[in-house]
Amino acid sequence: MKRFLVILVVALCVRGHAASLSSLLAERSKCVVAVEYFAETEVERHATVAFGTVVDDQGTIILPSSAIDPRIPAKQLKDFKVYLPGDPYGSPCTYLGQDSLTGWHFVRASEATRSHLVPVTRFAGGVSEPDTASAVWGIALRNKDEDFTPYILQSHIALVQSLPQRTAIAQQEVSGPGLPVFDASGDFLGIALSSFGQTYLQFSNAERSGSPVMLVNVEESSAFLLAKDVLPYLGRVPRTISGRPLAWLGAYGLEPMDRDVAVFLKLQAQSGAVVSEVLEGSPAEKAGLKAGDIILAIDGRKLPHFAPARVVVDYVDREVSGHSPGDAISLTVLRGSSQLEVKAVLGEEPKLIREAERKYFERIGFVGRECVYGDAVSRRLKTSETGGVIVHFVKPSSPADIAGLRPDDWIREVDGTEVKGFEASVAKIEAIESDLLRSELVLLVSRGSDTAVLRVKLR
Repeated sequence: MKRFLVILVVALCVRGHAASLSSLLAERSKCVVAVEYFAETEVERHATVAFGTVVDDQGTIILPSSAIDPRIPAKQLKDFKVYLPGDPYGSPCTYLGQDSLTGWHFVRASEATRSHLVPVTRFAGGVSEPDTASAVWGIALRNKDEDFTPYILQSHIALVQSLPQRTAIAQQEVSGPGLPVFDASGDFLGIALSSFGQTYLQFSNAERSGSPVMLVNVEESSAFLLAKDVLPYLGRVPRTISGRPLAWLGAYGLEPMDRDVAVFLKLQAQSGAVVSEVLEGSPAEKAGLKAGDIILAIDGRKLPHFAPARVVVDYVDREVSGHSPGDAISLTVLRGSSQLEVKAVLGEEPKLIREAERKYFERIGFVGRECVYGDAVSRRLKTSETGGVIVHFVKPSSPADIAGLRPDDWIREVDGTEVKGFEASVAKIEAIESDLLRSELVLLVSRGSDTAVLRVKLR
């Protein structure tokens, strides 16, 4: 009899807990949405869906950095719509841009939709760090053909670490990427990150040793950024759709300080970031930073110790991104055996690849874009040596494709004539393309360390 009563009490508790989570799910689902948009290029238009969290009463929604391909120009992002959970139709919303510090994309719902939304901040019970093994749960959404129906995920915290933001890793998937995580009482704990990959060994009859396979769940995640590192940044709505202004230092190719080097230098208690290269004309170069310098502190604050050590690179990038162009920062660096203070005034980030001008040459069959500062860096050139056109896209089965033109080819000459600026290059290629009597053109392209001459047949 006693055993029966114990079983009955446990059953009632489980049922009560399930009922409680069910009611919490219904209420917290008002904090989450699906956002659909179209990437409209010169030759195609395709839809993408991402999941986001409502963060204020103005209908502002944050999407994870992975929601939009960083190579797509903002002007090619079209027709944003927000869908409530269970909503098959959606309503228009506005893309506001990406924040350089957090990586979040910001979207704003229409006034008509806002009354159906509840900001997740309404459930922020505090910013204390949850304990390991504590119970957590979150919301995920089904696909569009299932009307973005919400469902619940539950887990326990396995580990909390700095990556460099405080990040919790659950024992299994606990929420959809970009969607909130809550504790057992329904208090907001954080925002799910893109899913961590799981490595497995794959065996076959032909290969007994097995080979590693990385599996990534794109719809659910087991890792989430804690509320203490989410709530302070929800107001960082971009001023412009491009995300500018963007702070720039120009210390390139940062690497974590080697552990053995740290021991030798008696710096085991902190991190260091080794500068691989100082970019031409950058604030770092003007400040006197040198390749090989080891950054030990920023504005007098030592770089924290991280595990894994490579996280220090993200930490330095975030410290710079948190500033604005014109801000002065002080870097404590180790150069040889001496510590120095390097004071730099941050500049405005040079034009990014996604901001580069583009032109589609329909008859030839490719999209060309202007050569920007990042191209000079990746090709290890001086900025004065850049010019011409970078191939952004090649249309399949087009004359350009048949001739062997590839994305990232750098067009240096057209019909034996060097092309320098983007506008001049476009004008020359347009003139050739519009000449219906032309049967071919010849392109000299750089491809990595090689040079190729391509003969493009126009008819």
